[in-house]
Amino acid sequence: MTPTQKESLRARLAVGACATAVAATIWGVTTLVSTDGDHPRRSESAAGHSGDTTGDDGKPGAPAAPAGLPDTIAHASESGGNAVNITIDDGPDPRWTPQVLDVLARHGVKATFCMTGPQAAAHPALVKKVVAAGHRLCDHTTSHDTAMDKKPVAYQEAQILDAKKQIEEAAGGVAKVEYYRAPGGAFTPDSRRLAAAHGMRPLGWNVDTKDFGRPGTAAIVAVVKREIGNGPTVLFHDGGGDRSQTVAALDQVLSWLADQGRPTGFPVRTTP
Repeated sequence: MTPTQKESLRARLAVGACATAVAATIWGVTTLVSTDGDHPRRSESAAGHSGDTTGDDGKPGAPAAPAGLPDTIAHASESGGNAVNITIDDGPDPRWTPQVLDVLARHGVKATFCMTGPQAAAHPALVKKVVAAGHRLCDHTTSHDTAMDKKPVAYQEAQILDAKKQIEEAAGGVAKVEYYRAPGGAFTPDSRRLAAAHGMRPLGWNVDTKDFGRPGTAAIVAVVKREIGNGPTVLFHDGGGDRSQTVAALDQVLSWLADQGRPTGFPVRTTP
């Protein structure tokens, strides 16, 4: 082999080695990107999404939830099919909760009552009446802070766990709080993990009746009829002021659901 041929061979070998190194680097980068892409981060669902959402911010957060209890936001009904979940927020209230209970009893419907801790502590007889009627309890925090998703984790923890304690003590220790609903849908990955770790399934909604603003009984009923296709969980209120429109609308909505052949049930707590 001539000196010129030897020099050409060395050049070809050097180019080949560089190409191999570049290919290995590209493969490694591609592998890292693909692995990370298998676990996309998802934003929180405030309330109205028809499915469950999850968030993973990589923080240690709360301890693991009890077996079978997810920290995703529940919307579906335990009864499945076309069943509807009736949920009642912001009470209990000494004037309006008894009227809501009367309407539910008249229609043979069970509901989930999302109570604030101080209201429950102030009206323990009402909490016991809700439980005795076969309804379920939900934690709606202590101060109903709709901006709590912007607050420190320690603040969220106090809001959730203090309310849970107040509600269960008001119930006389005979019932557990089974759900957690963030005020205004202000869920965070940490608040959901905290709730689930303490036996409470995060609970969203699909139909906001807008009853809190007292738009009129007919308007509240119309919202339910128009938006029930969004999902099965419907939001009403028994606290926060004059709820006479809510009581009247709830009566009409339950009659309409019965006419539609739609049963009622409780929100799911575990993974199907």
